[in-house]
Amino acid sequence: MAISQSSDWSATQYLKFGDERTRAVRDLLAQIPLQSPKRIVDLGCGPGNSTEVLANRYPQARLTGMDSSPNMLEKARATLPNVEFVQGDLSSYVPDEPADLLFSNAVFHWLRDAERFPAMTRLIESQPSGGIFAFQVPDNFLEPSHTLMRETAAEGPWADTLKDLNPALDPMASPQRIYNELKPLCTSVNIWHSHYHHVLEGPEAIVEWVKGTGLQPFINPLSSELKEGYLKAYLGRISQAYPRLNDGKVMLRYPRLFVVAVRA
Repeated sequence: MAISQSSDWSATQYLKFGDERTRAVRDLLAQIPLQSPKRIVDLGCGPGNSTEVLANRYPQARLTGMDSSPNMLEKARATLPNVEFVQGDLSSYVPDEPADLLFSNAVFHWLRDAERFPAMTRLIESQPSGGIFAFQVPDNFLEPSHTLMRETAAEGPWADTLKDLNPALDPMASPQRIYNELKPLCTSVNIWHSHYHHVLEGPEAIVEWVKGTGLQPFINPLSSELKEGYLKAYLGRISQAYPRLNDGKVMLRYPRLFVVAVRA
């Protein structure tokens, strides 16, 4: 999560669904054509789950994980003591030397729309010709899990506080816009969507999932009492939006957008 936050992230909360979150890392890496990159940076490395996948794929590369969260970096360093991890902000970060692979799992959606392409352009321009810029982001702005965050925020004793903070993320750009923005710097821009359907134990598990990521800007500013009330109201809406399957579980649809671009 390589962005500035008023409250730190929780690696423990994030890793409650570590296997599901890391699946997209493997799917993105499978489409990267590099055989033996010398320099790799994992942008927004979080607790190191994506960094570990990269380290296993490219054991000879100089690998650096970058994140803004001290808690995430502490977990990553404990898990991968032989990997370099640095604290940084995605909106301004530039690698200390050109990277053959810039890899990013679930980070760029946290930037405001006006910041995303300047950050991507700056990073791609830092790469050598033939370098790979690869990222994956959730594309769930219109999914019930996220529309209900905004609806819950607009109703209740927390509404005035959250209205002033405007915690909702900006929607991701369309594939057409992404292509048009990146193609002048790249020989090719490969873009695709995948829709994951995660089977979870119940509506409470959906709330636990998003508490590790998208729900944080909504609940972090609230007092304990307001936070409890917000989560209760949000759970009620989630329970209606995600009906039980025949075995009592629920299915969380989770769209993700993938991009692999080759530097010109």
